Amino acid sequence: MSRQLVLDLDIPPAQSRADWLVAGSNRDALAMLDAPESWPQGRLLLIGPEGAGKSHVAAFWAAERDASTIAATDLNADDADRLARTRGALVVEDADRIGGQDEAERALFHLWNLAPTRDCLLLLTARTPPRDWGLLLPDLRSRVDALTQARLGPPDQALLAAVLVKLFADRQLDVGPGLIDWLALRMDRDLGLARHLVHALDRTALSEGRRVTRPMAAELLDRLTPDDETELPSRR
Repeated sequence: MSRQLVLDLDIPPAQSRADWLVAGSNRDALAMLDAPESWPQGRLLLIGPEGAGKSHVAAFWAAERDASTIAATDLNADDADRLARTRGALVVEDADRIGGQDEAERALFHLWNLAPTRDCLLLLTARTPPRDWGLLLPDLRSRVDALTQARLGPPDQALLAAVLVKLFADRQLDVGPGLIDWLALRMDRDLGLARHLVHALDRTALSEGRRVTRPMAAELLDRLTPDDETELPSRR
C-alpha cells in the first residue's frame, strides 16, 4: 500500500481547565487547588502517579494565577528571589527528582522559607510522597514531610474512555464507541499514553490513507507499552 507524506505537525496537548475532565480520582485534589486560602502558609504538594494529569492541572492552575513554573531539577539559589514574586504564585514540578542534588535541594529550601514572606503561593508536584525522594538536606526533608498533600489517583476506566473520546474528537478522527471501550479496557490507565496513542493513530491513518481500526490500535498500543507489562490482558 502506498503511503502519503505526513508532515510532523503534532497538536500540542490542550491544558486549559476546560480540557480537564473532573472525576472521582481527581475531584478532591482539584477542590484543594481551588482553595489556596486554606493551604498552610500558602504551600501545597500535589501527588499523583505518572499519567494522572499533574502537569495538566499545574498548567491551568499556573495560567489562572499568572504563576511562574520551573522544573525542580532546574532550581538554583540565585533564582529564588526572582521566582518568589511578592503576592505571586510559583509551581515547582517533579520535586521528587531532586533527591541528592545539593544545589536544587538548597534552592527549594530557600524558596520554602522565602515564599510566605512574599505572600507567594507555592505548589509542588511529585509522583511520590517526600519520604521517598531521597532528600539529603535534613531541614528540607523535615519540612516537606509535613507539607499538606492533595492526591490525584490514576484515571479509572470511565475517565480514560472520556479522555480518549476528546482526544479523537480534537483530531477529528471518527472512531466508533466500540474501539474506545476496547482501548479503555486494555491499555494502561495513563493519560500521557492516551495522548501519544491517539497521536500515533492519527499519523498512521493519514500516512496509510485509511481509517483507524482495532488491529491498527492494537499494533500501536503494543509499540507504546513496555514489554515487561505482563499483567495486561491480551490486546488482540
